[in-house]
Amino acid sequence: MRALRGAAVALFALSSAAGALEFSASELRQIAQHSPLPAPPADPTNAFADDAAAALLGQELFFDERLSAAGDVSCASCHVPSRGFSNGARLGIGASGATTARHVPTLLNTAYNRWYFWDGRADSAWSQATQPLEGPTEHAGNRLQIVRTASRIPPIRADYERVFGDWPDFDDARRFPERASPRPYDAANVRAWNAMAPADRHAVDRVFTNLAKALAAYQRQLVSRDSAFDHFAAQLASGSDADAIPESAQRGLRLFLGRGNCRLCHSGPNFSDGEFHDTALPRSGGLRDTGRFGGIRRLLADPFNSSGEFSDGVRPELRFVFARRDSSGEFKTPTLRDVARTAPYTHTGQFATLRELLRFYSTRENVPRTHGESGVIRRLDLSEAELDDLEAFLRTLDGAPLPEHLLVAPGSDQTIVPSPRPQ
Repeated sequence: MRALRGAAVALFALSSAAGALEFSASELRQIAQHSPLPAPPADPTNAFADDAAAALLGQELFFDERLSAAGDVSCASCHVPSRGFSNGARLGIGASGATTARHVPTLLNTAYNRWYFWDGRADSAWSQATQPLEGPTEHAGNRLQIVRTASRIPPIRADYERVFGDWPDFDDARRFPERASPRPYDAANVRAWNAMAPADRHAVDRVFTNLAKALAAYQRQLVSRDSAFDHFAAQLASGSDADAIPESAQRGLRLFLGRGNCRLCHSGPNFSDGEFHDTALPRSGGLRDTGRFGGIRRLLADPFNSSGEFSDGVRPELRFVFARRDSSGEFKTPTLRDVARTAPYTHTGQFATLRELLRFYSTRENVPRTHGESGVIRRLDLSEAELDDLEAFLRTLDGAPLPEHLLVAPGSDQTIVPSPRPQ
């Protein structure tokens, strides 16, 4: 007991550092749980996750528009480096101007994710990467077109073979049709895929998933850390003058930890519990999005999930996943790191600014009465001054700029910054 009392005294002493509010021992322990951000956890599903050559190949693929069906979009078209690897628009704009059903989530800190997409329909970064390549509102490609196109781009082919070995010959039209894919977006593509020999389909899938693993290796390097908040937390921990964030942001931090209870979902160093919640967003038109319920069903049916033959290891979480009716309408808690750079907000993209988002969670305006108060999110009725403080704190979570060489296609001399198309 004496040792615990001494530790509490020491924590209170830190709160007296110049420039800081007087945080309680409990608050200081909570602050320490949010910083610093550790190294990303290992990815057992991807043997090439930390391979520098694979990451370089993935970076080439990320910025190359030629892999899309019409040659008009790349991964960077929606995940724009200068916009926090989101796109600054309410929804994604894909091939030939097609619109995605949900807002484009940031790629920053996805290395810490357990689940991918807003609905968690993928359980690895590489499995996630396979889906936009063939998605009709994203790249709109098909598996044969993608691997054949990539094989005909000399730098990509050379870098692929440096990492994964020889590229199979897909030029025999009798075995490998021009267009074929098992994804149910085009009946002719599915028929062509089913007509292929199993060994040929396997060869295509192997190259396709290797490309996705390279993309994941590149995205694993997109880590936001070293924010003003991190400096502030380090100052508190060391007992030095805690002045890295202004007093308004410190008051916002206190709200975040206390009355706002934001840390219940936005927990840990990445400011996300990585799980799924129904926050009862106001309907923005159209049918109800089933969210996690539909995502789990797609995850379990996906041959590229971590239990499939193309995975290098199983994610243990997959063994305990099953579809629950009460998960309908739940969506993944996004990281708050770099949140000020990734507007608009939520899976619908319906809140244009941080202030609009915070005001909704404060007032719960237009939340259906049938939803009620879950005990997780309650109406706060924050004053304008309190909203100012909470917003000021969230803006301290923007990390240090990423290295410039990660923001461009390899060999480029300027950043590729596609502009979001108007909706």
